[in-house]
Amino acid sequence: MNLEQLGWNEFFEPYYTPEADSERIVGRVACATSQTYLTYTPQGNYWAITTGRMRYLARNSADLPAVGDWVILKPTGGEQQGIIEEVLPRKSKFSRQAAGEIVQEQVIATNIDTIFLVVGLDGDFNLRRIERYLIQVRESGANPVILLNKADLHGDSEHYRVAVESVALDVPILLLSATCNQGLESLHPYLNMGQTVALVGSSGAGKSTLINQLIGRQRQAVREVRQDDSKGRHTTTRRELISLPAGGLLVDTPGMRELQTWRVEGGLSETFADIEDLATQCRFRNCQHESEPNCAVQEAISEGMLDPKRWRSYKKLQREAKFSNSRQEKTAALVEKEKWKKIHQVMRKRNKL
Repeated sequence: MNLEQLGWNEFFEPYYTPEADSERIVGRVACATSQTYLTYTPQGNYWAITTGRMRYLARNSADLPAVGDWVILKPTGGEQQGIIEEVLPRKSKFSRQAAGEIVQEQVIATNIDTIFLVVGLDGDFNLRRIERYLIQVRESGANPVILLNKADLHGDSEHYRVAVESVALDVPILLLSATCNQGLESLHPYLNMGQTVALVGSSGAGKSTLINQLIGRQRQAVREVRQDDSKGRHTTTRRELISLPAGGLLVDTPGMRELQTWRVEGGLSETFADIEDLATQCRFRNCQHESEPNCAVQEAISEGMLDPKRWRSYKKLQREAKFSNSRQEKTAALVEKEKWKKIHQVMRKRNKL
């Protein structure tokens, strides 16, 4: 594949000119293991590792290559092997808080144009989870599209679309059934050559079945969901960049039942724009939206114009975001201090030479 087929566009051009560098090549990370990266390039596929300097100076795993990244690598003596010397700036980045107690960003995928949020219309349907995903998708810089999968299970699937519309403002919502190969034509505008899409959603939502339909063969393992609660088992165990027959590229991601938000800024305001617009109409500028007179938010709730569950979800996510951002700022300060400590150590070693 040439660079354009791999997703190269004018965003990346200022950062690297392939024609001006005869010793290095540019490629895109398709799969990442603990220390090696499968990289697609116009010269073929390379298995590459990062330089020791990159690993040493990395503040955390988010500074290392991730699936979707454009990297500059230098081929080595081995056949189709190389060393990654640089990661180009990211056009978009879908992240979450890594599992565990340590405050650390886990990059799911980068340089994505559109993120398909796959939602199964079964017992696992959850509006609050959709809100949480939308915040992170918007934070990533990619465009969200909601796919309501398993529409064949319901005669009144339009009911679900209306429900999702109430929480997904100005977001395209598409009904489909991956199992029955219905409604997939609505995805074609997002899958043109050079476009990169990612699939996110809970285990059992039907992402693997959808991928098999899009690539035209049984590539991903598919498992049945549990009948009692519609929860699925993880069939995707790693993130991977997949080439589609239509010319686009797709990133599959393991199912995420719990999505711990990472660095919430504009995504919360965009996802809950209706509530934040109401807040500007309150009588008092510092209204807490509880028992104050002429509170537009409480009036909307009492008049049935705002779902109290959505209001509670907004307050909960607002508290989470404030707490999470505070922890991240403290951790970032410590990480930055450690980064400069490493840089100074490298400079001192050079000066001694």
